[in-house]
Amino acid sequence: MSLKLSGKNICMSKVLDLTSQELLSIPEELLAQIDLEKLWIDDNQIETISEKISHLKNLTEISAYKNKLKTIPDWVFSLPTLKKINFSCNQLTTLSMQVENSKKLQVLDLNHNELTLLPEQLSKLDNLQFLYIGGNCLKTLPQSLENLKNLIYLNITHNQFKALPSCIAGMDNLIELRVYHNSLSLIPDFIERLVKLKEIHAMNNTIDTLPLCIGSLVGLKKLLLENNCLEELPETIGELTNLTDLDLRSNKLDYLPDTIGNLKKLRLLDLRDNNLKILPKSMRSLKNLEKLDVRLNRNLEIPEWIIELQQRGCCVFF
Repeated sequence: MSLKLSGKNICMSKVLDLTSQELLSIPEELLAQIDLEKLWIDDNQIETISEKISHLKNLTEISAYKNKLKTIPDWVFSLPTLKKINFSCNQLTTLSMQVENSKKLQVLDLNHNELTLLPEQLSKLDNLQFLYIGGNCLKTLPQSLENLKNLIYLNITHNQFKALPSCIAGMDNLIELRVYHNSLSLIPDFIERLVKLKEIHAMNNTIDTLPLCIGSLVGLKKLLLENNCLEELPETIGELTNLTDLDLRSNKLDYLPDTIGNLKKLRLLDLRDNNLKILPKSMRSLKNLEKLDVRLNRNLEIPEWIIELQQRGCCVFF
């Protein structure tokens, strides 16, 4: 069975897609099927969600991206099989303490709202793997979030953090950390505890130094630090032997340590817009380098050995 709404066929199976229908509310006649598993009401004008859909006990996913919701109703968190909640791009100012009832939740997307605080109860979500809270007004996170031991992805971008929340140190299984567009001045030493990290996205902050312990993140593949205030790199940067992408453009680097030549798996090295005058000879041994960008280093002397990189197929921009 299918219904047609605003020129779109709405499949009445286990998935109900009401995306982009200019809806002010959810038509109740479409919610009769009690075994519905996925409800998508993205890109509408919905301000409230009626409790009349709380009978959908088999719902595993509810996506209400880009509406005008000011709150997530408490009953949503009581749906027993819910694994994914997407309420990004709304007008949420608070998150209910009842979030702790969503025991099976794996993905929580609250990006681009108006949140200033998160409840301690968020730490009770033992199965949470992906947490998106970028684009809010957050300055801190509850220390209890260190208990999110199964979290593998954390996005706190476009907020007001001046320091990396210490609760992150307890997120032992974190693989990807996105913290760009904040006011971070440093990456703290506790970063060494996140031994499973593969990606750090920390662009557009005011970071002026990297800790010596950065080298302990031996599984790291991407370190993106564009538009910060770095004046130097620690020698231990060379211990990141699995690194493939290193973005250092628009910093204040005067030189690079010789150990950068130890990054044998490096494919992308972006050094644009720094204060470099010379490049270390050790870079000749970066045999997997596919792109090297050194533009906008006005006093940089281009070494003769750069030809060797080009002959190996590396694109060099200078």
